[in-house]
Amino acid sequence: MRVLSLVTNSHSRFYRQQCDGLRARGHTVDTVAVPGRSKESARSPWAYAKYYPRVIAASFGEYDLLHANYGLSAPPAVIQPSLPVVLSLWGSDLMGTYGWLSQCCARFAEEVIVMSPEMAARLGRPTHVIPHGIDLDLFQPLPQSAARRELGWSDDAYQVLFPYRPSRPVKNFERAERVIESARERVDRPIELQVAVDVEHNRMPVLMNAADAVLLTSNREGSPNTVKEAMACNVPVIATDVGDLAERLKSVAHSTVSDDDATLAAALAATVSAGERSDGREVIAEIGLQRQLDRLESVFERAVNPS
Repeated sequence: MRVLSLVTNSHSRFYRQQCDGLRARGHTVDTVAVPGRSKESARSPWAYAKYYPRVIAASFGEYDLLHANYGLSAPPAVIQPSLPVVLSLWGSDLMGTYGWLSQCCARFAEEVIVMSPEMAARLGRPTHVIPHGIDLDLFQPLPQSAARRELGWSDDAYQVLFPYRPSRPVKNFERAERVIESARERVDRPIELQVAVDVEHNRMPVLMNAADAVLLTSNREGSPNTVKEAMACNVPVIATDVGDLAERLKSVAHSTVSDDDATLAAALAATVSAGERSDGREVIAEIGLQRQLDRLESVFERAVNPS
């Protein structure tokens, strides 16, 4: 197919991965991105004012459909008159400040893709739950000792990875610090909290495999890729009850989801003390990248050739 793809941040890792995967399957994917900085909050209304005419003009090209990625790219998608629209919502665009805009635009798209059942429940219309796919060749179990040597992490302490920049408010690093401090009182060795700052994506498997657990304390999420990537590495995950994590982690060994800090701290202490890996890779196998692309192609086909 010939796809006109709209996005607010064309540098997003999983967006690039999706586009590259579709192109490898023979599809044409042309991207029109919102101009300016990649964080939507940093863009002025003028950036979007310039973006909308560009989208309308591009929609008259030789395309089969328009794929709007992230809610803030949806308004020009649903008002252009030429192409059927597939709208993919990523999480914060529905659960955050501009959720009302995403909900409004979703009413006018031919097909809507969301990351989790929680997101689907908010829309009140038929949707496709298709989490972002994981590169299972990149994210796989590695020897912990070798990963720690490569990073220079101590073997004399438990290592816990917070897989985001601490400066992102929605990820709630302060809560992670509180949980770690409480967990330290329950174990007989130090716990070191490591953070992922300016880490290339292809280096993240090393950090994850070096950790005894991954700790996520976000205020909200859709279907966070970092958790699925940790699962693919068989690394235990301790997380707040956001997005689809309760369902995704419910059967995964040495992993816990809770909104109670004391429960998170106790679970983290027990997990690192056990010193065992999870069985998350077996659970996550169904959402590898190729499976995601299969399902995305099916949604595109429904949009272009509705029954």
